[in-house]
Amino acid sequence: MPKQPAFPGLRQSMKKKQTRREKFLAEMEAVVPWSRLLSLIEPHYPKAGPKGGRPPMPLETMLRVYFLQQWYALSDPLAEEILYDSDAMRQFAGIELGDDRIPDETTILNFRHLLEKHRLTEQLFAEVNSHLADQGITLRSGTLVDATIIDAPSSTKNEAKARDPEMSSTKKGNTWYFGMKAHVGVDADSGIVHSLETTTAKVHDSQVWDALLHGGETSVWADRGYVSAAREAAFSGPGKFWGVMRKAPRGGALHPVDADINRVIARVRARVEHPFRVIKQQFGYLKTRYRGLAKNRAQLFTLFALGNLFLVRRRLLA
Repeated sequence: MPKQPAFPGLRQSMKKKQTRREKFLAEMEAVVPWSRLLSLIEPHYPKAGPKGGRPPMPLETMLRVYFLQQWYALSDPLAEEILYDSDAMRQFAGIELGDDRIPDETTILNFRHLLEKHRLTEQLFAEVNSHLADQGITLRSGTLVDATIIDAPSSTKNEAKARDPEMSSTKKGNTWYFGMKAHVGVDADSGIVHSLETTTAKVHDSQVWDALLHGGETSVWADRGYVSAAREAAFSGPGKFWGVMRKAPRGGALHPVDADINRVIARVRARVEHPFRVIKQQFGYLKTRYRGLAKNRAQLFTLFALGNLFLVRRRLLA
């Protein structure tokens, strides 16, 4: 005879161990500036449902479900499914099974479209960084600049029987990639991303240099792809440092002094890889989810905003 199932709340209270998922969500619950982010979206969120229809889902529930999608790389249908399956995710979203409605995949899709339509993810990114500044995690004098390739599905199994026309190919080393690029400016002290730009993959990294600086830098750090005599001249004054990897002259060898400088630069700029590691390894963002640059750009702003909170969560919790 099967056992009678326990009430969900009772079962939760009797648990003896906190899972990794529960620990992660508890940390994010504490560090996300909910009220500030909700106030950005609230003016654009529907106040009532269609006449005779269901009222809209609570805004905070939808924002929490949207963040769950980013942290666990969930599609809209899978996000709906996992809310039925996971007690931890329902609890984070503020949903009580049997008492509250669970948003269906169309509702989740419409919320994402709302954020994209009003470019709210860029505002969320800016608001998170403003919140971090208020907490004393401010921009210092140095910026690390880099870019990462985000692969796009190369399959043509869609209605148009074609690859995404807004994505393109680029070669890195001896390997070709198809997709887009995320270009970031990272604070050299805290490691948080303060600037983000997106392009198709074939755009050279150095072409978006100016968009990644906040303007108050006394030092910049980057790899050889950003070498520029004009930019170096702008950082040649007193109190400034040009931390871009030195290149050997064509057909010659790198001078030993330049080799020593490169080792120093490499140690400093290694920190720029941390935000990329978070969104790709921690959040599982390995490929673009949508067609076109605009939708993927919107998601990247959310991912890096949440990534910033994750990187400094222990400082915030302390």
